[in-house]
Amino acid sequence: MRGGALWALRAAAALIAAAGLGHTLWNGVVDPGTALVFGALIAFGDLVRRAPRAGAGSTPDAEDPGRRPEDRRPAPLGTAGALAYALLGHHAGQPAHHGVLQTVAVVLAAALVGIVPQVARGHGPAVDLLARRVLTVAFAAVCFRPLHDAGRLERWLGQGPSLVLFLLFLLALTALCDAVLAAARDACRTGWPYGPLLRDELRARLGVGAATCATAVVMALGVAVAGPWTLPVSGVPLLLTQLSFHRIAAVRTTYRQTITSLARATEIAGYTPPGHALRVAALSRAVGRELGMTERELTVLEYAALMHDIGQLSLVDPVPDGATAELPAALARRIAGLGGEVARQTGVPQEVAVIVERQADPYREQPVAARIVRAVNAYDDLAGGGRHPAGSLAALERLRLGTGHEFQPEVVECLARVLARGGRAGVVPVHQG
Repeated sequence: MRGGALWALRAAAALIAAAGLGHTLWNGVVDPGTALVFGALIAFGDLVRRAPRAGAGSTPDAEDPGRRPEDRRPAPLGTAGALAYALLGHHAGQPAHHGVLQTVAVVLAAALVGIVPQVARGHGPAVDLLARRVLTVAFAAVCFRPLHDAGRLERWLGQGPSLVLFLLFLLALTALCDAVLAAARDACRTGWPYGPLLRDELRARLGVGAATCATAVVMALGVAVAGPWTLPVSGVPLLLTQLSFHRIAAVRTTYRQTITSLARATEIAGYTPPGHALRVAALSRAVGRELGMTERELTVLEYAALMHDIGQLSLVDPVPDGATAELPAALARRIAGLGGEVARQTGVPQEVAVIVERQADPYREQPVAARIVRAVNAYDDLAGGGRHPAGSLAALERLRLGTGHEFQPEVVECLARVLARGGRAGVVPVHQG
């Protein structure tokens, strides 16, 4: 069912793209100079949307091996150029009549040029990203171009502030449409709850998305008055914003890799089994998403899950197999408290250290993230340690028997749903930005 919905979105985008290309090839390009300038801007905006280097956040997302990091990196300059072309009412004082289908064709052709470097690096085209671009640009063009070409916008709004407000309102609807499509795509491919995904997409558009929409309006109005030469001037601030975003993303990736390296210290020292911290982090993130946590809360949860066993480094004698799930409560709390102190010394956010040090408390006294880490850690200890002949099923049953006094029932049931979808701790890769 989920796959059918995803293919329906792709099919709709493919039909619109085919109609646009066919119409443009058959009838020719209206005002080819303007189309070329906007196409070049869109392609350039996508070209500078760099994908991360191999090993720097290039691992697929948890529970979604098909999602690549480049699918999630924004291209605000290319998007602004595409939306500006869709909303272009005039060109240097002359009416623009390129129509909806030519708009789609130009944007698609430019986007295909922009993904050439990704194809050259072996990533292949980001099909869903192209589909979203086609659908959102088509939505904006369908809402604007018929009204403009019929002269209704000029009669109703003129060329003053009312037109600017209308364009901003239209782009806000377009951003909402894009968020709905992005959340639907992720829900179809991962099975995650749609509501939290849509909420995260909408929040993401409050920042760079708002700047993209504002720049698109400035571009469309600037070209309408003075011609295409205004595009570089109006696009420079957004280009600088895009480059700054890439720098911030690189810093976050490095930060995550540093925490991952710290988490491996317990494995290198022989205190925990290989891959334990990564499995707990990936599965905790999946459970947190199932519970509807925001993207920021998921990041904090992931950091805490990576560092949840770091307190074991203070022990003289390692815990057998590194399994803390069945330790006496006093010892488990001592290890967790020491882990919280170590986490604070590493400079992680305070809330990460709080989760680490409270993971062994009674679950009713814990924050939600600590409840998740506790349950997922116990599951991985029980399923991976070989103490249960039936493996993961027996481990999950052990957690269910402990609900009400050791583990929160809602967390255990979310964990069961994640595992039922195939998110077994041994195969789920850690999220990498």
